[in-house]
Amino acid sequence: MFDLSGSFIRLLLFWGGILFFLILELLVPYRQITVSKLKRWINNLALTLFNTILIKLIFSAAILGTATYTEVHKLGVLHMIQAPAWLKILLTVAFLDFVLYVWHLLNHEVPLLWRFHRVHHSDLNMDVSTATRFHFGELAISAIIKICLIFFLGASIQGVLIFESALVLCAQFHHSSLKIPEWFEKIFLFLFVPPSMHRIHHSVIIRERDTNYGTIYSLWDRFLGTLLMNVDQAKIRIGVGPYQNPDKLNLHRLLLMPFTRPIR
Repeated sequence: MFDLSGSFIRLLLFWGGILFFLILELLVPYRQITVSKLKRWINNLALTLFNTILIKLIFSAAILGTATYTEVHKLGVLHMIQAPAWLKILLTVAFLDFVLYVWHLLNHEVPLLWRFHRVHHSDLNMDVSTATRFHFGELAISAIIKICLIFFLGASIQGVLIFESALVLCAQFHHSSLKIPEWFEKIFLFLFVPPSMHRIHHSVIIRERDTNYGTIYSLWDRFLGTLLMNVDQAKIRIGVGPYQNPDKLNLHRLLLMPFTRPIR
């Protein structure tokens, strides 16, 4: 029963978040679009649906099943700690987000992983749909790592659900093309990732792109020296340098991109 309700909650948050941020983008856009929004959304959502079906078929049951197994058999680091459930959930979210930070960094530094991750960065404009634009190969490797981490940590189903929900909403927010008050972003930046921080990460300039790897918390970038904020937001150009023709960024080319020549 929990699996069904958990899946429904994640589905509701995912599509509800996309609709919510899309409406905000239309009402208070950060910048003018430079390529067709409709074509981008068709490609990005088609890729999302393709990935969702495969991930659901191959990995979803394994992820929740691992959390159930560790909880029933009291396996993992968290079961060795005497602490209230809320603290264990907080530790689960923080730990998984830190590992995601490391994984994200590796996707930029390891040439084989970058082949897959560049699909995400090749979007020529950044908005909420960009948060869903990933190659299945990257998501599959990430899912396997997540299963191993859940087993190691002994994360509960509740902890995994809360982490994945926070991950989706945070990613949708900081990819959104929203005009947000500067004072709010400065406060938000103390702990979390605002759009201005992640916008730098999607710059075509490599030294700017290879910064700001955080997804939920900005703390990892701050503590580990990968935070960059002193960039003129108005001059940021989104994308990957060699991929500037929108006609060559349709769905089948995105699926084949990891198997083409390596490009930084």
